[in-house]
Formats: sequence, structure tokens, C-alpha cells
Amino acid sequence: MTTLKKVLLYSSAAIVLAAAAGAIFRPDAEVRVRKADKPAKYIFVMIGDGMGAAQVAAAESYLSYKAGRLGGEQLTFTGFPVLGLCTTYSADSNITDSAASGTAIATGNKTDNHYLGVAPDGSPLKSMAYTLHEKGYNVGIMSSVPVNHATPGAFYAHQEDRGNYYEISLEIPESGFEFFAGSGILDFNGKDGSREDIDKVLESKGYDVCYGLDELAASADESGVVVLPSDQKKEEALNYEIEHGDDAKEDRLGEVLEAAIEYLGDEEPFFIMCEGGEIDWAAHDNNVTELLDAISRFNEAVSVAYGFYLEHPDETLIVVTADHETGGITIGADKGNMIDWSGIEKDSLPEDENLNDKQKNRAFSASHNIGWTTFEHTGAPVPVYAIGKGAEKFSGRIDNTDIYAKVVCE
Repeated sequence: MTTLKKVLLYSSAAIVLAAAAGAIFRPDAEVRVRKADKPAKYIFVMIGDGMGAAQVAAAESYLSYKAGRLGGEQLTFTGFPVLGLCTTYSADSNITDSAASGTAIATGNKTDNHYLGVAPDGSPLKSMAYTLHEKGYNVGIMSSVPVNHATPGAFYAHQEDRGNYYEISLEIPESGFEFFAGSGILDFNGKDGSREDIDKVLESKGYDVCYGLDELAASADESGVVVLPSDQKKEEALNYEIEHGDDAKEDRLGEVLEAAIEYLGDEEPFFIMCEGGEIDWAAHDNNVTELLDAISRFNEAVSVAYGFYLEHPDETLIVVTADHETGGITIGADKGNMIDWSGIEKDSLPEDENLNDKQKNRAFSASHNIGWTTFEHTGAPVPVYAIGKGAEKFSGRIDNTDIYAKVVCE
């Protein structure tokens, strides 16, 4: 592994729902749990933003429908041998936001909602990424949403306002981490558009800038590399927008994780935080179709990590969890005893001028026996799935602040 510092910012493409089951496989149930008195050599912390137990159940119910069954199909991570339950409240609310929950996971400390990588008094907190970096680990931070969004930012940034996107971006090179990834950078030129292009700033700090995985693969620059979406050069990062179909050109989260693993290599230890961020955005919209799609893409990335685990089973830890639950989804909405998955694949939103898009999404879900209780986050606990070295520490009831010490073995 060289000392190059790479920042990869990419746009994830959706896969067709009908093909979602193709990315699913169940880990070997015979895999034994391995105890750890020091951190695993290779660590994956994978966060499905907003992905509670009911979101997972909905995805598996859909997979079972695709297989012609009522149930029994699994996502890769639900087959992991260790299962826990994680509380998510923040320092100032029983319903957290992504900044506070991301900070709790990353640093082991509660903070107020909207605070990122700092305590309620504004003092900086050290994330597990920094702790492991000091121990000689190469670090990769990646997300399917902008890399300066709350969850990835919690692992490298220190801001009292998660909305300070430009300032968060400036902390990318200050971290010294080797690899970053995301669907772009919010506030590319600052909130008022007057700041220097953030790609130029990154370049001035020793990070080369490419656009897309193709440019990354072709780059011969050994001073470091930053990759932005191929279709967003010099442009603002897109928010929640997904292209469907086999012709979609964006790089998927699993593909970028493969690129990160290839770059980091297996000679030296590494830590990778990988977020499926648009799971949360789909849930905020009460959009069940996009929710299933986003979970499928996130599961593809978990499958990549699991494939690496199979090659290094005694040295790898994979932890899959969520920062919080979003939407309060339920499998059942007063419409009988069956989910109409076929209708969800084929139908369109209701035409009602009295409803906005979110309300139409909710009505569409309800018509197929899927309910939602909110367009916001909830205070429900979230599942934790783990496999590999030290996985046993994640069983039972834990708090999100416990994850830090269990990963770094402090």
C-alpha cells in the first residue's frame, strides 16, 4: 500500500427491482464466532442510514416474493451469526438525527442533534477512524450520498452544524485518510457560491481529482486522487435522485467498495466505513420502491465485504447497522393479510392534486398494505449484524456509543 491519499466521490446507480435478488446470498451458517483482544486487521463498519428492522423485513419479503415464496429469503447481512439491538437516542433528544447518531457510532460519545464530531460543548471528539489510523490502519470513508453529508462526516469532521458542508469538505485533506467516496460534494463553492472550487482546494492539499471510476483506473498520478461523479464536473452534488435501468452510468456502492479494497490492499490493516445513505432519503419520502432498491444496492456492498471476509476469515470484522430508523414503516396497513408486491412493481402513484409527492407515496404504499407513520426519524432501536473477529461483542442489547470501543478494542 502506498501513502497516497485518495478521495473518491461517485454517484450510485440503481439496479432494476426485478434483478434485486441476484445480489443476495446467505453467508455460511457454520462460520464460527471469533473472539478478539485487539482490533481485527480488516474492519468494515457498514451503515444503512435509516434502515430499521422493518425496512430489512420489507426488503426480505420482497425478495421472497421474487423467489415465489411468502418468506425465507435473506439479505447477506441477516445471515451473519451475531445479532444485536442498538439504542439510538442523542444527548438532547430521544429521536436522533444522523449527525448525532453518526458521531455516537464513530466516537463513542453522545452529542446534540446537528452536531458533527463534537461534544455538546463544542469540543472535538476522536472517531474510530482517527484512532485506528494512529494504530497504522489505512482508512477509507465512503457513502452513496455526498461525502460531506452527516454520516460520513462524523468519521472525519468536527462541526457544530452539520450544514457547514464546505467547512466539512475542508477537513477531508486534514484527516490524512487514504480513501474517500461519495456521490458528490454539497456546497461545492460554499453556501453563497463565492468560495474556491472544492476540487481545487483538495488538489492544493495533495489530492488529485478524477471524475468517475474510469478516470480513477486510468490515473497514473501517485500524489493522491479525488474522484467526483463523471457527469457533475464543477457542479453541485445532486440530492436524492436515482436512475433506473441497465444503462445507468453511475458507479454503484459495491463497485466503489471493490475499488477501495483494491487500492488499500491486504498487506496493511485497513478500516472502511461504508454508508448506504439513500435508504434514509427514500424512507423520508415514504417511497417503498426506492427503499427496496436502495437496500438492495447497500446489500451488494455488504456482499463485497463478505467476499473479502471469506478470503481472510480470521482477520476480518464486518459490522452492519443503522444510525436510526426512518419513516416508521410497517408490513401491514389495514388492507388485508397480504402485501401486493406485484402491484408495487407495476403501479404508478395516484393522481390527486390535493396530495404532495410524499403523501402520494404513502397512499401508494397503503394501497398495497404497507404503512408509514412519519416522514421523519423515529426513536426505535436498530439491529446490529456482525461476523468475524470480535463479532461476539455486538450481540444483545447495546447503545450506539458502545460500537466505538467494540471496534477498536478499548
